[in-house]
Order: sequence, then C-alpha cells, then structure tokens
Amino acid sequence: MTNSAFPPLDTSPEFVEAANVSKAWPFEEARKIVKRYQKDGYPSEVIFETGYGPSGLPHIGTFGEVARTSMVVNAFRLMTEDEVPVRLISFSDDMDGMRKIPDNVPNQDMLRSHLGKPLSAVPDPFSNEHDSFAAHNNARLRAFLDQFGFTYDFISSTDYYKGGEFDEILLRCAEKYDEIMEVMLPTLGPERRATYSPFLPISPKSGVVLYVPMKKVDAEAGTLTFDDEDGEEITLPITAGNVKLQWKPDFSMRWVALAVDYEMYGKDHQNNSNLYDRICRLLGARAPEHFIFELFLDEKGEKISKSKGNGITMEEWLKYASPESLSLFMYTKPKTAKRLYFDIIPKQVDEYFQHLAAVHDADPKARLNNPTWHIHAGNPPRIEMPVSFSMLLNLVSASNASDKATLWGFISQYDASATPANNPKLDELVGYAISYYEDFVKPNKNYRDPSDQERKAMSDLADRLEQMADDSDGETLQSEVYAVGKDHEFENLREWFQALYQVLLGQSQGPRFGSFAALYGKAQTVDMIRSALAR
Repeated sequence: MTNSAFPPLDTSPEFVEAANVSKAWPFEEARKIVKRYQKDGYPSEVIFETGYGPSGLPHIGTFGEVARTSMVVNAFRLMTEDEVPVRLISFSDDMDGMRKIPDNVPNQDMLRSHLGKPLSAVPDPFSNEHDSFAAHNNARLRAFLDQFGFTYDFISSTDYYKGGEFDEILLRCAEKYDEIMEVMLPTLGPERRATYSPFLPISPKSGVVLYVPMKKVDAEAGTLTFDDEDGEEITLPITAGNVKLQWKPDFSMRWVALAVDYEMYGKDHQNNSNLYDRICRLLGARAPEHFIFELFLDEKGEKISKSKGNGITMEEWLKYASPESLSLFMYTKPKTAKRLYFDIIPKQVDEYFQHLAAVHDADPKARLNNPTWHIHAGNPPRIEMPVSFSMLLNLVSASNASDKATLWGFISQYDASATPANNPKLDELVGYAISYYEDFVKPNKNYRDPSDQERKAMSDLADRLEQMADDSDGETLQSEVYAVGKDHEFENLREWFQALYQVLLGQSQGPRFGSFAALYGKAQTVDMIRSALAR
C-alpha cells in the first residue's frame, strides 16, 4: 500500500529533521505513534479514526475532529518520510438508537413515532432523498469533508454490523462478557446496574434498540436470550446486525475490529478513557493513542450540541468566511475551551492570511510551526492579500456598498494591480465581507455625537487630509492622524482613534485609520468626516 491518495509532502532531509524536533502539537501527537512502533516496526497500515454520532445535524465539532486528526496524519507522514501506509477512518455510529429528537429538524411528530429505533432505520425528516435520518446526516457530513479536501474512508456502523465485519469481535465480547461486566458495573448507579448489559438486542418485532437485561449469553452458540418489549422470551444471534453494543464497549470493540492506532475525542470522554482502554485490552488488543481536546462553547459559554443546534454550523461559517479560516480555528490551542460564535470570524480570517504571508520565506523549522503548513497538508499556497478582511468590513460600512463591483472600485484605486481575475481569494473575501456586514455589523451600528474636543479634532483632521497629496499612502495618513490627536491633547491616543470609529463608523473598533483612509480614498474620507460632523 502507498499514500498516493494523500497530498504529496516535501520529505527532504531538512524537513524530516525539523519534524522530529517540532513542538507544534500535531508533531507531538505523531511522535506518540512513532514511539508506539519504534521497537517492533510498523504494521502494514497505521489507522487513524474519528467518530461521529448522527443523532443530529453534524456540527463544527465533528468537522474539527477530522481536521485535527488529518493534521496529525500529515505530521506522522513527514516524520516517517511518507513511507508508512496510513488510513484515516471517519466512523458513523448510525446504528445507535434515537433516544431523543433534535430541536432543529422538521417533522418532529414523524420522528417521535420512531424513537428507540436505530438512526439508520429512522426515515429522513428532511426529504425522501436519503434512506434514513442517519443517511441524511452522513451525506451532509461527507459533503463538508469532501469540500475541505480531506483524504478519508467513511464507515457506517450499520453496514459493518449487518455486513458481518464486527462478528468476530462481537463473539469475543460474548466470551469476555463477565469480564466486561466487571469493568462496567462499578461505573453505574444501582438502578442501571440491575438491568445493564453491554449487548443491546434489536427487537425483531418493533425494530427498537432494547436496553434490557440478558437472561443468557451463550458464547459457544453465539446467541443471547432476553425478554422482548411484550415479555416474550427471544433468542437472537449476536452477529449479522441483530445486536449492537452499548456505546462505551462499542468504542472499544471498534478499536479492536478496525485495528485503530490513534483517536482523539472531546473532554466529555475523559472520564471514560481508561474504561475504553481496559475493555480494548480485554478483547486482546492494544488501546490506541489518544488526544483529548477541549470542547467548543456557544456565545453563552455552553457546550455546543447537535441536538440543540447551538453555536455555529459549518454552513454558517462558510457563508461569512473561507474554509481555511475555520481550519485555523481548529488548529489553534486545541486543549483550550473556545467560544465558537460569529464575532470570532474576522480575526480568524485575518490571522490566516498573516500566517500564510509568513510561511513561504521561513526556514523548515518555522514552516512546520506555521499553522498554514498543517491546514494545507504541507503545501500552503502563495496568495497575495493587499487588503485585510477587517479593512473590507470597514470599507463596506463607510461606503454602504451592497455589491462586489462597488468595493472593487475602491480596491482598484488603492491597488491597480488587484483584480477579481488575478486575485480570486480577495474576491471571495469581498463577498464574505458584504454578507458579514449585512448580518452582524449593520444591525448593531451605534453612531454617537462627538464631544467638543473630538469635533474640533475631526474638523482639523478633515482640513489636513484635504491638503495632503492624493497618492499619500497609509503610513503617511496614519502619521497625520496621530499628529492631530497629539495636537488636540488627547491624553490617550487610543481614545482618539476609538472616537473616530464610534463617530464615523458607528462601532468601537476598527483597523489602522490611515490604512483605511488610503483604501477608501482621501477625498471620500474627508467627506465622511464632514458628513458625520454635520449629522
């Protein structure tokens, strides 16, 4: 096997050497796998896995697991000179029973009639396009993963249970039934302990995933016996999709069946991590290497949830910003809890292009510590970005532009070499800026009147700008803005700049005012100041 499906990497000696000492977290994680096999050599394939439960619409956290794991995959490939075959699995636990109905999906009454059934047996509430609710959510997730260019294999739990791929390990679970129960029961409350079984049979009558005690687990016959919902005693084969495992033993069974070497998961799994490992070892396999990341929070500081639909969806982020900015958010400080809300987007966009501008002239060590190396799988593109996203937002605000052509008129005056044709990424940013401004900036604008001191200073600024050369650059204009603030005796020049933004743009923050004036145009800036003072 080869890694030809993955993007090519520069595995020259200087990059491999830099990878082996890099402190970037993906390399730290990849080092765990190198150490795992340094004595006995690598298997025929090193398996990385991400898990996903399609009980609700896939959210950004789901995307984040795949994005971050892909970064570790590429770090590992470089450290091993891309000579060790690797595989990234995106696993959907779509045979799990639907225990509650998400708040953010249609046809709630229809879904209610299918409570308890495997997600892959619940009809699609959105349309007849997909065979099931799980299939709809799986397709939606895969569309996003494909849009980002990830290299992965998608596996459906239902397909593997029903297709027999898990049969061998399920029978091993039956052999180890008592030992698995010894691991699980101390972690449960008295009421749950009385009825707990790692096996969840699927009722042959109702199709519901049953949480019932086992009367008998016959490992030799490969069957289990239980009472169905109506009290009738039923005996079913453990194999071929008649039974699934409770989610904690299922986690471990999956690792064994798929020979998983590495999986990351959120902090909400942290208390169960040792339990997963113990069951994995009971089943005769070595537990994979782990990475536990912090959870994402919504604007209220609450954990984002598929069933609640709080936080930002992937579609929403991509309406207002580039995919790369979302990947940067995932790369940065994965062990720190972070708010995932709309107000973080502009900063992520600008920081992405700042990192991108720095990566190409850096030495190998610095390149591997640059987030864009990881975002672009070792191949960051060369993109010139003459205008920042925050600057574009202020340009939209000042010009009241609602279309790209108007904004490009200002950009072309500022940089004649920039056009939509030769800078499509900037053209994308122009569209994002208009959308973001309309939905988040414009509704919250709050212009205030200037104080007497501010009014005099702004009038003076307009006069001085009017006298300056039309081709004055941003630094020259910024120096004049500073000079006005000092001449009018602002004790803190930050208050002077804040006054400009609040009076002229109706917001408390903004980019360097001189750079903004150069982009908007000197004459237009003068008109904006005088119009605000007249207002």
